[in-house]
Amino acid sequence: MRDWGLLQSAVARPQSSVFGEDAYPTPFEKAAALLHSLASNYSLVDGNKRTGWASAIDFLDLNGHPLAEPLDEDAAEELVLAAAQAELSNPAIASRLRRFALDEGDASAPAGVPAGPTD
Repeated sequence: MRDWGLLQSAVARPQSSVFGEDAYPTPFEKAAALLHSLASNYSLVDGNKRTGWASAIDFLDLNGHPLAEPLDEDAAEELVLAAAQAELSNPAIASRLRRFALDEGDASAPAGVPAGPTD
């Protein structure tokens, strides 16, 4: 552990609110905030990006948005690196995470392609 406070902050970020409204209202925006915070703030000595990715996909799975399989690992790695280097906004990260997820109404969606509309 490098910095316990940074880890606590990263984990709390998806729960943030502004004037009583969720700062990150959708599960994808919350997962994006979690991925970005964990991957970019270096609270751990090693494994920050891996922890950010695992936390984001577990969060989505627990909230009814499992990843489509097989996973496009190159695209996932590109997303995590861009998030860690703050090259993408939270909405852009959320949009890319949505592309990895199965539409909850269509278990036959091909990997990396949403079965329904995206934002």
